[in-house]
Amino acid sequence: MDIKKVSFIEARSPGAHIFSKYPIPRLGTVLLGTMLRNMGIDVRVFIEDISDIDWSYVENSDLVAISSITSTAIRAYELADRVKKLGIPIVMGGAHPTFMTEEALEHADFVVRGEGDVSFPALFSYLTTGKPHISEIKGISYRDSSGQIRHTPPSELLIDLDVLPNPDFSIVHNWNAKNVYPVSTSRGCPFDCKFCSVIQMFGRKYRYRSVETALSDLKEATLRTDSTKFIVDDNFAANKKRTKAILRGMIEEKIHTKWTAQVRVEVAKDEELLKLMADAGCDTLYIGFESVNPETLKLYNKKQEVSQIIDCIKRVHDYGMYIHGMFVLGADTDNVETIRKTAEFAIKNHIDTVQFVILTPLPGTPFFYEMRDSGRLLHTDWSKYDAHHVVFQPERIDPITLQIEMMKAMGKFYSWKYIIRHLLKFELFYAGIGVYGKRAINKARDEIMTYIEEFLDAPSHLNNSRV
Repeated sequence: MDIKKVSFIEARSPGAHIFSKYPIPRLGTVLLGTMLRNMGIDVRVFIEDISDIDWSYVENSDLVAISSITSTAIRAYELADRVKKLGIPIVMGGAHPTFMTEEALEHADFVVRGEGDVSFPALFSYLTTGKPHISEIKGISYRDSSGQIRHTPPSELLIDLDVLPNPDFSIVHNWNAKNVYPVSTSRGCPFDCKFCSVIQMFGRKYRYRSVETALSDLKEATLRTDSTKFIVDDNFAANKKRTKAILRGMIEEKIHTKWTAQVRVEVAKDEELLKLMADAGCDTLYIGFESVNPETLKLYNKKQEVSQIIDCIKRVHDYGMYIHGMFVLGADTDNVETIRKTAEFAIKNHIDTVQFVILTPLPGTPFFYEMRDSGRLLHTDWSKYDAHHVVFQPERIDPITLQIEMMKAMGKFYSWKYIIRHLLKFELFYAGIGVYGKRAINKARDEIMTYIEEFLDAPSHLNNSRV
């Protein structure tokens, strides 16, 4: 098979949230596209959250690869079905096809399960040269000549991340230099949060790009754009010695750029680390606080206390960095009071921005199978598995109340008081986030009420409830 032109597509998100204005592309499609581009293939990556698809390019491609998480799966299937009618081979990958492989094969010719760094190039080689035989490629699912689904053994996780190229965003359709620029320096997470799909996709063992390569990536990103760099590692400070080496390198090599990263509350225990982060230009830390309910923190297996969360907020702020706090609502240990206290906690402790999301049983996670096997899933409309809709039956709070209280918590945080407070401090970005948040909440009201009526069997009088 002669393949000269390849389209990669990252299906768009089904709805808006507080940071929809600043979409951050997942790196998988860009990384794989860069690999093929380096082989001389004509490649374009379409990220729907950034720009519409150029269908004239896609429909003239020799191969189309579509990436999907659970909330984008329905859209991804729509795209695949449209392309498949033209007779173009379809490859699907990402978290949802990895864990719902047979479902994905109803729309695709091949599924790459898990990390595709080795499996996808090998599949490309098979399609173009016939070698290696597809049965020899790990991490691939497909239908054989008789129509029977075949799954090859899982692929091993790539240990040496330095062998990967630096993703080239010039192949992204309508990429704007102002877009938030993602940088990856590690993969994996040793923790065991039951609702998280990270370890199922990327393993529990941390794997790193070397300090030298990480610095090279950050330097190149800084040369390409002055936009904010988002270090997409699940925990940038997992190995503090390594993280400090990167930060010292950024300072010594004068890599001047504004950047953000995801960390855990433990970061606050190390004053040297916090100072290095601030000195190296860190603007915001994204921290998964998850809950202010001690019972829920234990249930989530977070291995942290509420007192640590409070201390973390204070220490990070002391070093002049902002905090984006993430809270997951709706555990079996939560009730209405938990949700209201969470909003009050975020306001009282001056967290700069928040995401209150609803606990969601994503395929591949222990929580999904627990809810499915106990009959507690309300439906499997994957577009609603976006952490903004209730899709399971909680134990101490009914689904309708959880849905409404989550919206109320967002509205309470992103209030006029929030906007005015940031305006008085001349923090125009955060004032703008507040305005955008209020608009997003208002826009979501009608959709949420429709969802309540259609999926949660709400009484008609709830249509007049104030969200």
